[in-house]
Amino acid sequence: MRIGIAGAGNVGRSVARELLDYGHKVLLIERLRRNFDPAAVPAAEWLNGDACELSTLEEAGTHTCDVLIAATGDDKANLVVGLLAKSEFGVPRVVARINNVYNEWLFSQAWGIDVAVSTPGALAAGVEGAIDIGHLVRLMGLRGGAAELTKLTLPDDNPLVGRAVGTLTLPENTALVTVLRGSDVILPQPEHILEAGDEMVFVADSTAEGSVRDAIHGAKLLRAPVEQDS
Repeated sequence: MRIGIAGAGNVGRSVARELLDYGHKVLLIERLRRNFDPAAVPAAEWLNGDACELSTLEEAGTHTCDVLIAATGDDKANLVVGLLAKSEFGVPRVVARINNVYNEWLFSQAWGIDVAVSTPGALAAGVEGAIDIGHLVRLMGLRGGAAELTKLTLPDDNPLVGRAVGTLTLPENTALVTVLRGSDVILPQPEHILEAGDEMVFVADSTAEGSVRDAIHGAKLLRAPVEQDS
């Protein structure tokens, strides 16, 4: 894929290196001369210009990008870049960086943003997940905030410990997508037994957080374990 990245600061460069390692073609667009350093990521294309300007995006060939990432340190700029990429150039997938959590509500499909990643939010989620076992942590908003990726580390005293995945009754529009156990990534099947310390990763409707929490912590929402034939 061809991927454009607006903003070649530390974040933009790190993302570019990762994407290049995956075999993608990457173009870095940077307005500030101090950040314009093609030698820092020599395998990428570079363009010195303001990604908020139509002329710069035209010169970058934005219409040929499969993905555009707005990764600047300015939320206003990231919103403008996302809107222009989607509305003027028809980029199929627009990803934007959120620098201030108070601006998170703006990063939606109304501004052309398909996926918004909150840098401070991700850090906070990492801290919460590390120190607050049993707490449902929001990792990322999906589809302009209509859905969320969340994680919960199963505590020792949870009624699910020792029970099969199939006994967990989740609300509608919710899926347990994986269970992380040590170095193992488990695709959960109904017969898999949950253990204390399992990191359960969910994709859910953004309104379902309370119901997911109740399903995990409330024994009344759990079906009785299925008895095995002797």
